Amino acid sequence: MPAKASQFLSEAIIEKKGTSLTRAVGASLIGNTLEWFDLSVYAYFAVTIGKVFFPSDDSSLSLLMAFGTFGLSFLIRPVGAMVLGAYADRAGRKKSLSMSLSLMLLGTFMIAVMPSYATIGVLAPAGMVLARLLQGFSAGGEFGSSTAFMMEHAPQKKRVFVASLQFASQGFGVVIASLFGYFLTKNLTAAAMQDWGWRIPFFFGLSIAPVGLYLRSKVDESPEFAHKAENKNAHTVNKPISHLFRSQKLLMLVATGVLIISTASTFLIKYMPTYAVENLKLSQSTGFLATLLAGLMLTFVTPIVGLLADRIGRIRIMLGAAIVYMLLAYPFFLWLNANPTDTSLLLVVGMIGLIKAIYFAPLASVMSDIFPVETRVTGMSLSYSIGVSVFGGFAPAISIFLIKITGTPVATSYYLIAASGLSIFSLAVAASKLKVK
Repeated sequence: MPAKASQFLSEAIIEKKGTSLTRAVGASLIGNTLEWFDLSVYAYFAVTIGKVFFPSDDSSLSLLMAFGTFGLSFLIRPVGAMVLGAYADRAGRKKSLSMSLSLMLLGTFMIAVMPSYATIGVLAPAGMVLARLLQGFSAGGEFGSSTAFMMEHAPQKKRVFVASLQFASQGFGVVIASLFGYFLTKNLTAAAMQDWGWRIPFFFGLSIAPVGLYLRSKVDESPEFAHKAENKNAHTVNKPISHLFRSQKLLMLVATGVLIISTASTFLIKYMPTYAVENLKLSQSTGFLATLLAGLMLTFVTPIVGLLADRIGRIRIMLGAAIVYMLLAYPFFLWLNANPTDTSLLLVVGMIGLIKAIYFAPLASVMSDIFPVETRVTGMSLSYSIGVSVFGGFAPAISIFLIKITGTPVATSYYLIAASGLSIFSLAVAASKLKVK
């Protein structure tokens, strides 16, 4: 079948099934929301989790171990991306999505019920590490599968907007987690928080996951994938992982590179409640208000920019935001530390959230378009997982390390500046070599 005819038929199938787009988007986003809710909750309560599971006479060491475990779970993401991504490219996006959410549910359950170090000794931190590894593995396949699933259900003219909802759902996860953090720290004593209060958000997450599993069981497979699977003349890849490393290494490098500044800023936002306490000497609840503001920016600004991206150009929008990041990161943190007030923290984190929302609104669609259908989920999942693992998951730990060796809390900005430079270079390659616009 000629390429144009095949594309026309694929789009016709998608349009015909357009009534299922809302269900497809809902089924995809609920898992992504839960993932970022769990990630945010763990990061926000790192101080408490460090005391419960990694007790030490040195509070900095306890905190570093808690964030080290947070970062460690990201190392297994590329493994989950390869296993679940390849499964999605071979067996279908729907099956992979159900598997990833089931594993995420198991990890969340383990964290919610895990006894403390005082109760079971070294089994407690070991169990926490295992739970985070399970969540990391499942998250490795979640982004690629859910993004491809939504975009392949959407008609061509709506794809950038639909893809932007993927990241808007991350913002919504941050909003819910921040609300839990704010109200719990405002209404519970420090002793109650350490004893049982920090577990409440994880039990809430357990109530969301079954709804997601139900929705994913009822939605149809991606029309584009189904059409390709049924078409005997369509080009297929039986071993997508081998094909990626053999023929698409540049695609993976570029997709990872454009993600760097987005994921670095995401995890620095999650670090802000801790940063507020440890470096600015502000209340933890103020830190949660700041992350709530950033989450609202990500939730509501992202879809608006997604609607504009097709008219203005995706790469142009992302380049502008990355350059602004590079220029303003140092002044932001310099001013914040010179004026450590509730208002200044809200302004700085709110601005970071706004710039990030503008940058990552077109990001999912750019990463998707870098790869062909037959390796799309594996390529996106692996690139995303590598980027998040290396440049995102360890961002809080890197920030703590930079502050420690430089002696200044402004050092957090150095990481944002370096991440911006890498993403700007990758965007230039995407536009010039891969012709992504």
